[in-house]
Amino acid sequence: MDFNDLYNTHADDVYNYALSLCRNKHIAEDITSEAFIKAIKAADKFKGDCNIRVWLCQIAKNTYYNLLKRNKNIVEMPEQITYEEHFELCFSDKAQAFEIHKTLHVLEQPYKEVFSLRVFAELSFAEIGELFEKSESWARVTFHRAKNKIKEATENE
Repeated sequence: MDFNDLYNTHADDVYNYALSLCRNKHIAEDITSEAFIKAIKAADKFKGDCNIRVWLCQIAKNTYYNLLKRNKNIVEMPEQITYEEHFELCFSDKAQAFEIHKTLHVLEQPYKEVFSLRVFAELSFAEIGELFEKSESWARVTFHRAKNKIKEATENE
C-alpha cells in the first residue's frame, strides 16, 4: 500500500467527512492527520472487506469520538466557528482586514493577546482564563472589550 497515493487520493474525502462531524476546519485537519497516522499503523489489519475510503472515514469517526471523550470543551467549538465565520464575513475585504490587524498590533495588553487567542488560536474562554490565571468570565469580558476597541478604532479611520 503506497501511503502517498492513499493520502493524495482520499485525504479530501476524509477531511470533508471529519468536517461534517465537527464543523471546525482546524479540528477536521487534526482528525484527518491522525486518521492517516492510525491507518498507516494499522495497515496490516485492513482486510479489503470494504472500500478503503470507508475504512479511513471509520477511523476518522472513531478519532473524532475519542477526541470528544477526551475533551468535553470541544462542544463549545460551534460558537467559535460562528464568530470566526462572522469575523471573516465582516472583514473579507483585504483592506479592512489589514486595518484590523494594524489596530490589533497596537492594541494594549491583555486585550491584544486575549483577542488573538480567541480568534486565531481558537481557545475557549475557560482556557484563556486559565492562561492568565483569571476566571472564564474575565476572559469573556476582556474579549468583548477588545472587540469593541477594534470596532471603534476601525470605524474612526
